[in-house]
Amino acid sequence: MPQANVGKEQLYWHRWLDRRDEQAGDILAKKYLPLVNYHVQRISVNLPKSVSRDDIHSLGLMGLFDALEKFDLSRNLKFETYASFRIRGAIIDGLRKEDWLPRSTREKAKLIEATIVQLEQRKMRNISVTEVAEELGLTKEEVNAISNENFFANVLSMDEGTKEQSEETQTLSVRDEQAISPEEALLKKETLTEMEKQIQSLEAKEQLVLDLFYHKELTLTEIGHILNLSTSRISQIHSRALFKLRNVLQKSIYS
Repeated sequence: MPQANVGKEQLYWHRWLDRRDEQAGDILAKKYLPLVNYHVQRISVNLPKSVSRDDIHSLGLMGLFDALEKFDLSRNLKFETYASFRIRGAIIDGLRKEDWLPRSTREKAKLIEATIVQLEQRKMRNISVTEVAEELGLTKEEVNAISNENFFANVLSMDEGTKEQSEETQTLSVRDEQAISPEEALLKKETLTEMEKQIQSLEAKEQLVLDLFYHKELTLTEIGHILNLSTSRISQIHSRALFKLRNVLQKSIYS
């Protein structure tokens, strides 16, 4: 960013933080609005179509406004980092408060899980999404979508107490990871090793989509442009890859 722009932004920050100048606040909010759009798209990947994207966007805006209200310019922390934490947190907390996963989807998810267990016990190996779909009379896309939505819902339901953290604790958690015990570190290392092995077993295109989405942090639309595929097709590849990683992902979450 050019030095002149940096100085102008600092001026807006001081005007906003020192005397809550509305014009300065509006300028800063517009500047960082793309952060909301970014997190909305990433989180929406795992949500059913019944969840309104507008509602998710509204939750993200609340997170951005909260970040603007509480940001401390004197701390050695970029606003993008702090705002991202607040935006994502606001969306996740908002989703936790609503039972956004339909009962019918939860029931189908339980049936899918039970079917996977039965097929794995019967065939003594990992089961493909095609086999599950054929067993239940569903499409592969339906099995992938339901499984991933249920997995994300379970992730949201865990550790709800974290949203009661103090402002200081939340801010520090952006900067530093909490210390973990040697046992937890070993478990994390084993899980990552298993994850790496599972990822290497995926198709090349699945590996690439996961790398671009989680490592390079691109949106599905951006990945689609790179691979010359539609966003919906990239979403299908993403869902298929997550289904294949289902066991190791559950281990990493529930351990």
